[in-house]
Amino acid sequence: MKLRHARAIAVFGIAVFALTGARGSNGASCDGSSGSSSSSSSSSSGGSHDNDGSGSSSGGSVPGGGGSADKASRDVTIDKCAYDPATKNLTARITVKNDGALDYDYSVTMKFTGAGATSATAFKAGIAVAAGASETAELTTPYPGTGDGSEYTKCEVTRASRV
Repeated sequence: MKLRHARAIAVFGIAVFALTGARGSNGASCDGSSGSSSSSSSSSSGGSHDNDGSGSSSGGSVPGGGGSADKASRDVTIDKCAYDPATKNLTARITVKNDGALDYDYSVTMKFTGAGATSATAFKAGIAVAAGASETAELTTPYPGTGDGSEYTKCEVTRASRV
């Protein structure tokens, strides 16, 4: 019963953190500024992707530091960020890899931005990843614009945690 309460408190804390727009210093990103898709961006300078303007991109991972949130962030890789015209949602497909010896439930917050775009946030909790395994997940948020979604050229992990 206590574990259930701890998880509920953790999810609530993350939701409040995400809704306030707070951002950690480390985060994966999906950046459309250079015009090419590449997964070579998982260097120590930050995880970012380039978007070719088609509304999607792939590759990239999150650098980590010393805190527990940083450890969770290192486990997250952005596979693809895109606008889905069928559902009118901004979507991000991620892979969460748990190299640890314990099973974890992950919570991830993504932020979608671009030149002239209103920032949009997607949140997913309860991504269960067994020890030594990886899981994919899709985060979605409604498209706040009226165009074709091409103004969203960047997505990034703003927060990741595990319990």
